[in-house]
Amino acid sequence: MRSRPSRRGVLAAGSGLAAATALPALPALSGCSALAATDSDPHTLVIHSQLGTTAPGSPTYLAALRRFRAENPGLKVKNLVNGDDLAQVYETSRLARKEPDVVMVNLYDKTLAWTDVGATVDVTGYLDDWGLRERVLPVALTSWTDGKGRLRAFPYFATNWPIAYNTALLERAGVDGIPRTGDALIGAARKLRAKGIGPVTTGGNDWTGQKLLAQIIQTFLTEDEARHVFTTGDFSGSRGARQGIDYFVELRDAGVFVDKAQGLTSDSMTTQFNTGSAAIESAMSSALAEVPEKVARQTEVGGWPLAPGAVHDKPTILRTYTLIGFWISPNGTKKIEAVEKFVRFMYRPDTVSRFIRESGRDMALRTDTLSTGFPLVAAAQRLGGSVSQALLPDVYVPPAATQPLITATSTSFTRGTGAAKVRAALEAAYRGA
Repeated sequence: MRSRPSRRGVLAAGSGLAAATALPALPALSGCSALAATDSDPHTLVIHSQLGTTAPGSPTYLAALRRFRAENPGLKVKNLVNGDDLAQVYETSRLARKEPDVVMVNLYDKTLAWTDVGATVDVTGYLDDWGLRERVLPVALTSWTDGKGRLRAFPYFATNWPIAYNTALLERAGVDGIPRTGDALIGAARKLRAKGIGPVTTGGNDWTGQKLLAQIIQTFLTEDEARHVFTTGDFSGSRGARQGIDYFVELRDAGVFVDKAQGLTSDSMTTQFNTGSAAIESAMSSALAEVPEKVARQTEVGGWPLAPGAVHDKPTILRTYTLIGFWISPNGTKKIEAVEKFVRFMYRPDTVSRFIRESGRDMALRTDTLSTGFPLVAAAQRLGGSVSQALLPDVYVPPAATQPLITATSTSFTRGTGAAKVRAALEAAYRGA
């Protein structure tokens, strides 16, 4: 049977989301107010996406919409676009019962609660009714399924998140090969600085720095231990977490990260790496796809260097299968035939392959297509067993702690902040969560 939101769940969407946050004035949405986003016409499908402007994959997505419209001439499609504020905008429209039918967004922060409060529906029944289960990688289905067995959305984008090393800059500084240990990384950073080259660049003031910090903390944590730490915020009670923070502080105060990393953003990070101002970055595959050809030719991807006694036997990377999925809203269930047409179209092998070939996107779906036009993305896909995988904390961090963790991350990247203060800042982010 297809999943339907209960009356209790729909009502909870209003009370729960309202209690979670004070909603600001609504920004404009591609010429269409979010409160006017819904369309009762069964022949009009309303899609709310982070794709459509400058986000990686947007040209391919817009081309896919044009093909979808051409193949379904009797169905109108409204495409609403937002960036990082998409979740906030969607919640506003949902409170007014004027939400779009399909939402394309990642599983992170606010969206973690959507299915639980009835703001979106469990799509398990639809996945099976439409015969699409075999199209999805099993690990992606697991990642999108909550603790009550509900599939929050149809998985779509995934990502590899390795460390990119500009080997030409390393060679110019006299660094012999990609560093695989913390001591080697510290030595490389000193040599790079001596040549006026930034070592590791990261967005210490946003999500990129937060992910790198979490990755380094896991140096001495097993997966189960890491899951506990990021769920509870107990960075002091775990010996492994304390060791990981000590390791981070050692690297930071040895000058491994670029100056003033605590104030940088993801845009600052990619600009520094792409222009050759910094030699190393932690880059998800969408960022790797944007590395200029000249820099890409002299770049190798690998893992984060380890310290002695690490629980991992190889340098670490992050991987996730929750980057973008197709969420169905309560309004979408009223136009489920149109929603089915759209999801089936986006799941078609030819559509999936175009995202890989044209945009260098990693997918949460089964496919034999490789990102040959994006050499660094393809190289990350081939890393396989040469690296170890750290846990991406996104689905374990309580939504109320997500943004405070960004502030704590900036504090952590501030040189001279002791390990005890880093732990205190991280734990403070969980208060009230």
